[in-house]
Amino acid sequence: MNIYKFELRNLKKSIMIWGLAVPFALVGYMLFYPMMSGDTAAFETLMANFPEEFLAAFGMNPKLPIFSLFGYFSLTFGMIQIPIAIQASNYGFHILSVEERELTADFLLSKPISRRKIFISKIMAAVTSLTIVNILVWVSSIAVIMIVKGEEVVDLTNVNILLSTTALLQLTFFGIGMVISVSIKKVSSVLTFSMALGFGLYIVASLGSILSSGIFKIISPFSHFNPGFILINGKYEWSLAIVSVIAIVVTIPLSYFLYNKRNIASL
Repeated sequence: MNIYKFELRNLKKSIMIWGLAVPFALVGYMLFYPMMSGDTAAFETLMANFPEEFLAAFGMNPKLPIFSLFGYFSLTFGMIQIPIAIQASNYGFHILSVEERELTADFLLSKPISRRKIFISKIMAAVTSLTIVNILVWVSSIAVIMIVKGEEVVDLTNVNILLSTTALLQLTFFGIGMVISVSIKKVSSVLTFSMALGFGLYIVASLGSILSSGIFKIISPFSHFNPGFILINGKYEWSLAIVSVIAIVVTIPLSYFLYNKRNIASL
């Protein structure tokens, strides 16, 4: 029984939905940039009327004006990080709990397959799915920037550094989702849990920016990969990004330990 292929096949529809929806939203937002850049004076006046705290809540940086190409991409990518996180959370909550929800654990665990192999196969299928979406987001980001830049000469180095954070963001939310799913009695609704985690931590990141709170920034993975900071400085904010790296290193082995010890409900 090839569990990896089985799980990947089960995720096929999900991959198609997320793989189309997320890049489509990103491209859709970015296509408004030429209109905005054509009337910078009006947008400068508009932005000046908003308090700095409001702009910070949406990840806007004074050093990266919204009417500049990278400023607008920073805002767009910050919004796109939300569905990216929700998808990763969704897979985290789903992948180890699906048999319990569907009461098919007896069928899976009756096979001559160790829980270790089941765990690894499921993780590989989920990570493969996330990687496909990651690649599509990366390609669509570069493509739409080249389309909307017009005659502007752009250096994509910092953009590529920013796009490289997607995998870390995905794995962080994926790991958190898995740990929660094997720590509680039952994940009744995967979508509810994943949206609560994604939007909840985005709100925490926004509060961290508004209040300049270090603890909020540490708690939320969105703050660890701030698009504005990376596009300006061309590097990760490692004092925060390392928290996500640690979270990945801890949550995935921990979820295996908890899954291996779990008394899985069945018929």
